[in-house]
Amino acid sequence: MTSSPKSFYARPSSYTRRSTVLILCFLIGFTGFIFGFVAISGQNLGYKCRSGKSRSVSVVWDRSGGGIGNGGGVPDGDQKRHKVMGFVGIQTGFASVGRRRSLRQTWMPSDQQGLQRLEEATGLAFRFVIGRTNDQSKMSQLRREVAEYDDFILLDIEEEYSKLPYKTLAFFKAAYALFDSEFYVKADDDIYLRPDRLSLLLAKERPHSQTYLGCLKKGPVFTDPKLKWYEPLSYLLGSEYFLHAYGPIYALSADVVASLVALRNNSFRMFSNEDVTIGAWMLAMNVNHEDNRQLCEPECTPSSIAVWDIPKCSGLCNPEKRLLELHQKESCSKSPTLLSDD
Repeated sequence: MTSSPKSFYARPSSYTRRSTVLILCFLIGFTGFIFGFVAISGQNLGYKCRSGKSRSVSVVWDRSGGGIGNGGGVPDGDQKRHKVMGFVGIQTGFASVGRRRSLRQTWMPSDQQGLQRLEEATGLAFRFVIGRTNDQSKMSQLRREVAEYDDFILLDIEEEYSKLPYKTLAFFKAAYALFDSEFYVKADDDIYLRPDRLSLLLAKERPHSQTYLGCLKKGPVFTDPKLKWYEPLSYLLGSEYFLHAYGPIYALSADVVASLVALRNNSFRMFSNEDVTIGAWMLAMNVNHEDNRQLCEPECTPSSIAVWDIPKCSGLCNPEKRLLELHQKESCSKSPTLLSDD
C-alpha cells in the first residue's frame, strides 16, 4: 500500500516539533544561567575583596548634650567593643583627598588585609576621622572613597576648622564607644608616623592610669572666640604658663577618655584652638603630663615616632609630596625600631 503524502510528512513534522521544543527549553535555561551569573557577578564589580565586617562606621553626635548617640554603627550594650592596645584616629577633611592618598602609599596600608596585619603586629587600629558637609558633591566623593577603602569613622558633626574642638570631643567619645583601648591617639593627616615605635611607646608600664601623652609646650594665653578678647591663664589659674600637647599628635589613656565620655557635651568650654582646648580640659583632671619629643621630630632618626616640620609648619609642609619623599628614605621607613628607656 502506498503511503499518502499526508501520512508521509506527518512523522518528520512531529519529530521537528519535539526537537524545536527541546532546543527552545535549552536556550531558555542557558539564557537564565547567563543572566543569573551576570547579576551575581555585577554585585561585586568595582569593590575590593574584603575579609570580615565593614570597618567604616557613622557616629551620631547627641545634640541633647548626652554624648555619642547609639546609632549609625556605634555598638549597643549587646555588642562588644573591639579590643586593641591603641586606637589612632587620623583627623582629616574634605580638602585632604591627596593627603589620604599619600598616607595610603606610605605608612598606612590601603587594603583591609594590610590594616589587619598592621593591627596584629602592633596592637594599633587606624581609621580616618571626618565630619559632614552640606556640599553634596563632596559627600558623594567621600562615599565613593569609603566604599573603596573602608577605613573611616564618619562623625555627624560639621567638618569646619572653627569646629575642631567639637570634632575632637566627638572623636574621643566615638572611639571609646567602638574600641576597648588602653590609649586613644589623635593624629593629623599631615605627619609621617612609625606605628611600630608608637606601639612600643604606648605599651610602656606607667604608674599613672590617667596619662596625657604628647610633645608638650607651654601656652600663656588663649582666645575666647565669642567675647573677642584674650584671657591670660595667669589670671584664671594663678600660673603664668600651662603645658599642653602640640596638636598634630597626642594620646589620652583610657581612664582620661572615660572621664570625657561621662561628661555632658555642653559641660565643656570650647576655645578656638583644639590643642589648647584639650590641654585646658586636662588641667581639670588629675592627669600625668608625659612629654615625649620623639613625637615631634623634624627629621627621621633611629628613635623618631612622628616626623613633621616643627616649628615651621603644624604638620609637614606640603604633606602630599613630603610624605612620599620621607617614605623613600631608609632612615624613615626601614630603620630598625629601637627600645627606649626614656
